[in-house]
Amino acid sequence: MPFEELLDQAGGLGRFQIFQLVLFCITNLLTYPHIVLENFTAAIPDHRCWVQILDNDTISGNETRNLSQDALLRISIPLDSNLKPEKCHRFIHPQWQLLHMNETVTNTAEADTEPCVDGWVYDRSYFPSTIITEWDLVCESQSLKSVVQTLFMTGSLLGSLIYSLLSDSVGMDNIPKEVCGNSPDDVFLQYWANVPRRTGFCHWKLVHTAPGCVYTLACPPLSLQFVKSTIQKELDAVQVKPSIFQLFHAPKVIMRTCCLCFFRFSNAVSFYGLVLNLQHLGSNIFLFQVLFGAIMLTASFLSLWTLNYMGRRTNQILFSFLAGVSILVNTFLPQEMQTLRVSLATLGIGFVSAAMTGYVLHQIELLPTVFRSILMGIISGFHRIGAIVAPLLMTLLGYSLRLPWIIYGVITLLAGLVILPLPETRNQPLANTIQDVENNTKYSRNVKQEDTSTKVTQF
Repeated sequence: MPFEELLDQAGGLGRFQIFQLVLFCITNLLTYPHIVLENFTAAIPDHRCWVQILDNDTISGNETRNLSQDALLRISIPLDSNLKPEKCHRFIHPQWQLLHMNETVTNTAEADTEPCVDGWVYDRSYFPSTIITEWDLVCESQSLKSVVQTLFMTGSLLGSLIYSLLSDSVGMDNIPKEVCGNSPDDVFLQYWANVPRRTGFCHWKLVHTAPGCVYTLACPPLSLQFVKSTIQKELDAVQVKPSIFQLFHAPKVIMRTCCLCFFRFSNAVSFYGLVLNLQHLGSNIFLFQVLFGAIMLTASFLSLWTLNYMGRRTNQILFSFLAGVSILVNTFLPQEMQTLRVSLATLGIGFVSAAMTGYVLHQIELLPTVFRSILMGIISGFHRIGAIVAPLLMTLLGYSLRLPWIIYGVITLLAGLVILPLPETRNQPLANTIQDVENNTKYSRNVKQEDTSTKVTQF
């Protein structure tokens, strides 16, 4: 009996699926902040070099006693090309002559400067404490911020690998979701939904810790005991244990998996490249965060709606193309066009989210049921690798301020292209075996045609 028919006999979309959907929505609302909090806990505030005559309160010589802070700053810190105080250099000796020169004079090239050997002074009006101010990840150490983000994403990958194995051995209900917070919830929901209901689902130390505490408390209800008590007997009757080595003789399955791996990798690179670097897109990261959240939610529902009409392939290709174009155009816009840059960046993350929504459903319908969990685990691993690569690309800013964003845009365009070889699966039943995929066969079902439609249900 095909697994899809088994779900129909078990009741299709019922209380169990709805219950799990609600709980996963709640837990995902607590997971996502762990990622986007990097924009705030790793924010780079305005900074300058520490200067003794300016920042040491115990020093009050006769020369500096009657000078204002602005005057002391002028003789201590050189100006950059934008007539702003340099962030990473200071004068070796105070330039007293600058007190008597016209304020428009910026030629201080003859004065000797040095790096911030005594540390930095940070503007703490917006961010009292971040990992940047605590560990001085600025100037020559600024690239270490990307390394910190990469380590964070590497922990996400390792957590997915380790605790997904533990969930198989000791049970999902015994592992707090905070510990394995990156397991593919959408996989679980999609797997237990029949065709008519299948859809593409949704101080800095303190803010990182608090959501995890709540998350851990929300995990116990997410148990598989309900599944075992409702349809386990049916599963035991039809359970098939094929050999993993069969995949080596399934070129179509391998081709589909490789395309999906690259799409997931590329999508993760562009997604995390945008959401983890809001400061590079504009000065008001609070506004960006609100706009990004609103557009991502809207785009997901838009994608669900378009899936019913344009199909899975067209959905992903179109939104990936639009996302790539938005990122590339934004890359070459001047900084002065702030409103347009904000608009394009917001649209870019929205299109990336819309493409991902269509992808979630497409991969489930492309892969054979018997190996779906294994293959989707591999694909999910490439998503984590993409999340690791995304912040590392920002280290290329030392070579070109546009290079990382060009890569984000180009790889998003390529993500749409790899979907072209894949077949359209709208209104098609799930493939149960490798032979179904390799031979493009479709099993027959003794139900009405309208019941077999894979039209996405709008929730």
